[in-house]
Amino acid sequence: MAQAAAVAKPPAPPRRRRASATPRRLPYLLIAPAALLMLGFIAYPVISVFYYSLQNYNPTKPWRNGYAGFDNFVHAFTEDPQFWQTLTFSAKWVVVEVGLQLLFGLALALIVNQTFVGRGLGRALVFSPWAVSGVLTSAIWVLLYNSQTGITRYLADLGIGSYGTSWLSDTSTVFPAAVVADLWRGVPFFAILILADLQSVLKDLYEAAEVDGASRLKQFWHITLPHLKDAIVLSTLLRMVWEFNNVDLLYTLTGGGPAGETTTLPLYIANTSVDAHNFGYASALTTVAFAILLFCSIVYLRLSKFGGETK
Repeated sequence: MAQAAAVAKPPAPPRRRRASATPRRLPYLLIAPAALLMLGFIAYPVISVFYYSLQNYNPTKPWRNGYAGFDNFVHAFTEDPQFWQTLTFSAKWVVVEVGLQLLFGLALALIVNQTFVGRGLGRALVFSPWAVSGVLTSAIWVLLYNSQTGITRYLADLGIGSYGTSWLSDTSTVFPAAVVADLWRGVPFFAILILADLQSVLKDLYEAAEVDGASRLKQFWHITLPHLKDAIVLSTLLRMVWEFNNVDLLYTLTGGGPAGETTTLPLYIANTSVDAHNFGYASALTTVAFAILLFCSIVYLRLSKFGGETK
């Protein structure tokens, strides 16, 4: 009987082998070389800027080089009026540019989202300025604002204004002229992102709203805008950072002039480092700009509740 019971007893299940950790680590091992390279290319310049911000470093005056502590930061906040002037203009530039680009970009996205004959061509024309490089954009607008062959020449032929007028050399017109030039390049960015998000709005929501008697304005306010919230927040944040760091367009159009009227903080940093060779002070200004952007980005994301549910 005991022998029969032993025979009838089912065999013990095989032991499960412990899963190897290698397959789970494999994706991280594969991307490790690229991640390390990116970290090196990003971390080294950032650490270098922080290091030189605490130094007096000017290759043309090596006898003054050495550890400066926080002297560069103290000089920026207490003894350099141009720092506050350029920071104020940078804030004005960002607010005006991003606000207008968002407004016109949203309007264009709503227009090209409609069904009409030639919509594909219309979308291509709307988005084409974004494909043009910043330097080429600047060259185009330099030609358009040229006093001899540009817009002012044709306006003078029509009796509007006078010949030889240059909007880029007049302190009363240089800011609007620069704003218009950057709008031409920046508006398509908002239009592209907003249009992409508009494609995912369910048509049933608009149909239900029409059945309930909601007007177009109410549909836009209660359906379209809440759906576009995250796209608008992300696009405005990215554009604020880019516009704050705008150097190529303003440098090519005005060089920061006339009389420093269009000098942003990054352009001032570029002039301080490249022209004056004062890399220590320029690094301190760069650190301040980094801190400002970081603080504003965190506050903006917290206030906008990016990624949260829309009520």
